Amino acid sequence: MTKTGDGRVAHVTFDSLWAELDPVGRAPSGGYRRFAWTRADLTLREWFAAAATARGLDVVVDRAGNQWAWWGSPDVDGPGVVAGSHLDSVPDGGAFDGPLGVVSAFSAIDALRDRGFVPSRPIGVVNFGDEEGARFGVACAGSRLLTGALSPERALALRDNDGVPMAEALRTVDRPMPAADPEALRRVGVFVELHVEQGRGLIELDAPVGVGTGIWPHGRWRVDFDGEANHAGTTRMADRRDPMLDYARLVLAAREVAERHGAVATCGKVRVEPNGVNAIPSRVTAWIDARAPQAEAVKRVIAQLPPSTEESWTDETVFDDVLRARISGVLGDPPRLATGAGHDAGILASKGIPTAMLFVRNPTGVSHSPAEFAERADCLAGVEALTAVLHDFAQ
Repeated sequence: MTKTGDGRVAHVTFDSLWAELDPVGRAPSGGYRRFAWTRADLTLREWFAAAATARGLDVVVDRAGNQWAWWGSPDVDGPGVVAGSHLDSVPDGGAFDGPLGVVSAFSAIDALRDRGFVPSRPIGVVNFGDEEGARFGVACAGSRLLTGALSPERALALRDNDGVPMAEALRTVDRPMPAADPEALRRVGVFVELHVEQGRGLIELDAPVGVGTGIWPHGRWRVDFDGEANHAGTTRMADRRDPMLDYARLVLAAREVAERHGAVATCGKVRVEPNGVNAIPSRVTAWIDARAPQAEAVKRVIAQLPPSTEESWTDETVFDDVLRARISGVLGDPPRLATGAGHDAGILASKGIPTAMLFVRNPTGVSHSPAEFAERADCLAGVEALTAVLHDFAQ
């Protein structure tokens, strides 16, 4: 790995910024609830702007609502080299999924400046909005809107669990309606997303940092089961039309079919109406998340389950071979691994932006949970790796 200094400034920056983020959106479970366009999300956006301003970086919000902080002008000297990730979370998610990449990017900039580095091209830090899709159901909404993969009309009509449309949520927090922003996208010459690993690959490889090779194809589907609401105590079993039975069959079938096709399928969200303890449901709405190394396997899984409505789909992402080889050379040929988790990096790569990912070891192998974790030493190894990569691409 190319060495550019002792890293002490980056360590101080990392610890300080991490401590500032720690309480924001903390849930009773010990995890986080940082959903799009909520008070927690606005606090995180304010934190990002403050961290950028404190470093003299120019803060720009694109038409899709994503935040950018620039060291140098991408319009004059660009396109630039961008690092970052997202700050939102899944329900009761962990601390590292997303924020690790943003904090590491700011830390890397501080490290480069401390070492007297003057970039020949702009360096940016990005906070993509609503990456998890926890509130409105579509993952990577910010980067999809930016690139045009998600239309503003569809996005604004999406509703959260309380029935609030995204359009209303944006008006409530006085935010403009979103749109694609090709001009903002043209400012990005290279995107490198550092992320905590969401699995056990680096544990088994005994390595603190790895380089991503690609992202599995994946999607989300909605299934609606209709029944008949009735009294739990007076309705005979033979007279019941209970859609929860259909949902139960779906859960079992999804697991069995996924195993048969070498895929993974999850029924992790369900909405029951009227959702009463003593009432047979009238309707059950369920969601299926399905992923596999090949798109055909995912499609076969969905085809063998009850009829559903596709809400999002992301093709397989294969990260740029030349870019990955260059990064591997800079970092001394760390392990390479693919992931079944979706990321904004995949959305940008699908639009032709040279894109790469770095993964930091997660000793629990658990993600989207309060148990998600990364050792400080491994996080700092990730910062050092990102610093070396930014140095190489911006020198």
